[in-house]
Amino acid sequence: MHAGTESLKGPVDPAGRFDPRDAAAIAVTHAAIRARIDAACRRVGRAPSEVRLVAVSKTVPPERLRAAVASGIALFGENRVQEAAAKTDEVPEAIWHLIGPLQSNKARRAVETFATIETVDSGALAVRLDRLAGEVHPGAPLPVFLQANIDDDPVKAGFNPATLRSALSAILELPNLRVDGLMTVGRLVHEPEEARATFAALRHLRDDLRVDSPSLGTELSMGMSDNFEIAVEEGATFVRVGRALFGARPGGAV
Repeated sequence: MHAGTESLKGPVDPAGRFDPRDAAAIAVTHAAIRARIDAACRRVGRAPSEVRLVAVSKTVPPERLRAAVASGIALFGENRVQEAAAKTDEVPEAIWHLIGPLQSNKARRAVETFATIETVDSGALAVRLDRLAGEVHPGAPLPVFLQANIDDDPVKAGFNPATLRSALSAILELPNLRVDGLMTVGRLVHEPEEARATFAALRHLRDDLRVDSPSLGTELSMGMSDNFEIAVEEGATFVRVGRALFGARPGGAV
């Protein structure tokens, strides 16, 4: 159970697992981000309940994540398997998504750690995850997103759209994976509006792929601190927000 925010003073924590003042501050920031998501939904006639916030927790220490859970945040995104694995026991109430690249030698640990892997960027990785998911969680398919490199950016991972189209049928047949949708990492742009074309292209790609492959899920994970409102307007169902929620951190977290 995730504790709700009882007041702007923050939840009481007699066990000393987090600072109630930090929980209160995160609750205010969370509410402001959620209000921006909801407003973006209303602008395009969407229900706010369609969009979930992934709190990007890279480099955020466990005590702050416990404060975030107490303030009402349930879902966290981590870029590195090892960092997330170290936090799961410290923040047992949290739900974890992998939102960073996955090396094949970390795949088993990722299957053991994450509720969803958003960054499946090759057929070979999908096959490996399928085998491991069958071993680690038999009978319970692992939710994944397929990462698309919409902008054909050489420094970004992901399927290009043509490769994804040709690989999709085989991936959807893997028995131990559940392909919930698509994910992309957008280009670095100066103005949020400049990201709109990328997000619209991911939505169009999903819609096109589902014509022949209706078992592909409808989820779209796209948008970060600087442009999540644009992503919501273009159909995002998950937005990945870190800096706007937890503040600036080393390494340029999103």
